[in-house]
Amino acid sequence: METKDIKHDEFVINVGPQHPSTHGVLRLELWLDGEDIIDSKPHLGYIHRGIEKMSEALGYKQFIYLTSRMDYLSAHISNQACSLAIEKGLQIEAPARAQVIRVLMAELTRLASHQLWWGALGLDLGAVSPFFYAFREREMILEIFEETCGSRLTMNYITPGGVVNDLHPDFVKKVKKLIEQLKGNLHEYYQLLTGNVILQARTRGVGKLTAEDAVSLGCTGPVARASGVKCDVRKLHPYDGYDKVEFEEVLNDKGDNFARYWLRIEEMKQSIYIIEQLIDNIPEGSYREKLKGVVKLPAGEYYQRVETARGELGVYIVSDGKKEPYRVRFRTPNFSNLNALRPMLKGAKIGDMVSMMATLDLIIPDIDR
Repeated sequence: METKDIKHDEFVINVGPQHPSTHGVLRLELWLDGEDIIDSKPHLGYIHRGIEKMSEALGYKQFIYLTSRMDYLSAHISNQACSLAIEKGLQIEAPARAQVIRVLMAELTRLASHQLWWGALGLDLGAVSPFFYAFREREMILEIFEETCGSRLTMNYITPGGVVNDLHPDFVKKVKKLIEQLKGNLHEYYQLLTGNVILQARTRGVGKLTAEDAVSLGCTGPVARASGVKCDVRKLHPYDGYDKVEFEEVLNDKGDNFARYWLRIEEMKQSIYIIEQLIDNIPEGSYREKLKGVVKLPAGEYYQRVETARGELGVYIVSDGKKEPYRVRFRTPNFSNLNALRPMLKGAKIGDMVSMMATLDLIIPDIDR
């Protein structure tokens, strides 16, 4: 978008790049007429680290862990996408045990991410308590991750051929305890926020995004599904055994802030359902295929998509047969979902901007990669 000519009755303000409501280093330029937003323009690049270029200087077993630093709340799933793309090139498949472990870790990641989003949304709208309630179960998930993976946030666990280590002996017991506690406490999410009259007033009918705009802007994940667009990669292009578990693709055709809120709450229930199906049915056997120390993909192009907590992540690899990829490109969900903010903001009040950004659930390092 080109710089606008400012009329005498308009003025421009900058939100960010250092601002608590932007959830990261993002700058928004807003054109205002009083409290009405006329137009907006995001300014990116404040946290750019050149991850794609760095990936081209590292081996295939090394670069995948840079993706943990993009959408750091979907680290397991990002590593999973890279590993699946490399496995396509090698024409191998992870053992059955490894696939189930990957799905369990991915759904636990989705739960942890949605819980943090739920608590942060409460903070953005002025409610402090939900943040502490959200972290109650989220901490249990991070402790489970730490025991098996050695890390709580930026994981190095899913690798080409499977996973690095087998599950911790207490994994199944602690996951069952988590699910039992989470199911018993979900009603508190409704009491604190879902039925809250303030949240209802600031989300229903606010920040509408049509299905046509969602598709044309390339939105995916909860943002697109809340506008009625079917786009769950786990359903459309199953990977790692997602076609063997039952779950629903949650949809809502309202397209407003509340639809995006409601959809993520319902997605947590589906993640719980997937975990319940698998936790007592983890296959025995190897958790990793043995690969050579230095992996080389046959010359060619390889693409893999997965469903992160925020939408479709695509990994595109071009190989020239050497030990480092010739080209690596990531199609990240947050970059596309950010584009939805402009049509949502046009004509809205500046006081509603924060709630719109909160329901988009943006992770800025996933944009500035």
